[in-house]
Amino acid sequence: MATAFADPVMPFPGFDRASEDNILVNPQATADGSVHNVYNRLRDEDPVHWCEPTGYRPFWAITRHADITTVSKANSRFINSKRTYLAPAEAEKWTLDTVGDTHLFRSLVDLDDPLHMKLRRLTHDWFLPANLRKLEPMISAVAKDHVDRMAAMGGECDFVNEVALFYPLRVIMRILGIPESDEPMMLRMTQELFGAQDPDVVARSKLITTGAGMQAGSGNPQVDLFQLAQEYFAYFGAITADRRANPRDDLSTIIANGMVDGAPIGDREAMSYYVITATAGHDTTSSTASGGLEQLIRNPEQLAKLKADPSLIPSAVEEMIRWVTPVKHFMRTASEDTELNGKMIRAGDGLGIFYWSGNRDERAFADPFSFKVDRSPNAQTAFGNGVHMCLGLHLARLEIRLLFAELLPRLESIALAGEPKNSIANFVSGLKTLPIKYKMR
Repeated sequence: MATAFADPVMPFPGFDRASEDNILVNPQATADGSVHNVYNRLRDEDPVHWCEPTGYRPFWAITRHADITTVSKANSRFINSKRTYLAPAEAEKWTLDTVGDTHLFRSLVDLDDPLHMKLRRLTHDWFLPANLRKLEPMISAVAKDHVDRMAAMGGECDFVNEVALFYPLRVIMRILGIPESDEPMMLRMTQELFGAQDPDVVARSKLITTGAGMQAGSGNPQVDLFQLAQEYFAYFGAITADRRANPRDDLSTIIANGMVDGAPIGDREAMSYYVITATAGHDTTSSTASGGLEQLIRNPEQLAKLKADPSLIPSAVEEMIRWVTPVKHFMRTASEDTELNGKMIRAGDGLGIFYWSGNRDERAFADPFSFKVDRSPNAQTAFGNGVHMCLGLHLARLEIRLLFAELLPRLESIALAGEPKNSIANFVSGLKTLPIKYKMR
């Protein structure tokens, strides 16, 4: 539910508290939910809104579900490669000057067809339901291990940091064929990638910049994403060399030996492929599971309904995905002049597609600020649409379903043991703490 606007963590000098455009890009406004106040007004009054936040290149803010779907499906008209995420203009310029590209990575979300689809096809079969059914016994066993861990904690834990973060991480590490001993390192790097502006993440990190390099002009200490990218590339470069010399039956081998148009994929594309698989493959799922459990606790009648009828778990999972929407936005760039909802968008204009707003759109969802485990229909847009629809959507649904199928029958009671906290980020975000107390069978 939207809350009153709180004091922001200033993401750049000159932040104007009163500006709705600045609130749209402010990580603190995403963390405290106050961004919904702006989303709500824009959906009603200006759903295709020209946005000029301080320190950022202007863009069109797309906030209605129908328009988000339209933009997401028109992949040749609205392209990814020019601008994929919201970042301060100085940071974008620094990246272009230093890397020679607008992106640190060249992952599936940063590329357009035909290269995007050629790379996507390399791992496409791994994430289809037919192949995931073969992995279901392994994933179920990992889910049971983590619920057992929760049961052994004596009736109180931080569900995010002691259960949810490690469950999908263990699954994706096994799929990639990466040793479990590297899980803490991978978790740290993921949190630094998606939470570069979060003070708690910054306090733990050794990769800090206060204005130089990637985060120039930010005004606050942040994780240096350029140093982090180098760390990722060094780690996965070693994985690539090993899998080329010693192929295995794992996803890393597929990536390391991938061929496009008869030639090996580039090193940067390969490294980026690992990064997007390893990070997005667990962080978004853990955020959804944690946020879903929080809503079950805050809505005990929904928890009771779900426990009484486990057949509702798939629809409950879909509602958790809608509610949390862990990827809050993506950017697109118009490749040609086009009209959208009465506004003329010119070639070269940027568009911010705000999925969290779309998933609270009263035009698409009845009573959208209520959490309902049996919501139907539920055309949530958290996975995107078109050719860039999330590659791992079936895996994410399966993991969350299996976790709650294991947890709910063993749960006698559960309550909050403190106030949960959200990560301070405007791109990928969710709970960073969920203190709970519980009784389990």
